[in-house]
Amino acid sequence: MAYMSEEGYKKLMAELKELETVERPKISAAIAEARDKGDLSENAEYDAAKEAQGMLEMRINKLKATIADAKIIDESKLKTDSVQILNKVELKNVKNGMKMTYTIVSESEANLKEGKISVNTPIAQGLLGKKVGDIAEITVPQGKIALEVVNISI
Repeated sequence: MAYMSEEGYKKLMAELKELETVERPKISAAIAEARDKGDLSENAEYDAAKEAQGMLEMRINKLKATIADAKIIDESKLKTDSVQILNKVELKNVKNGMKMTYTIVSESEANLKEGKISVNTPIAQGLLGKKVGDIAEITVPQGKIALEVVNISI
């Protein structure tokens, strides 16, 4: 089951619609055009178009599966007494005092540039259930880090 915000769900639905109504016909046209150029055994354009079609269909199927498993979280019922999905968490690295803020989201909504990390990441997993003032010892590729939960908001 994939928990996500309503905004994330709408983005996935829009992407699926775009792929099915715009991209799929484009690739079909590219395949037809390449096929018209003759011998398919030595036609690189045809091979590339077929490969692009396979990648597109794989993406469409993945999106459909994610949407089918989606559970939209009612944001009005979110609490900030402990860290949970869709919370914005302000953290402080205990070792160097550096502060950072992350919003914990579903895997399909994760975007590090926007400060959104997947609930499946080691940092998010280590923070889930923690309260303000708690220190989470989290194992990351560089070793262990200690992060103090400074604030939890929505």
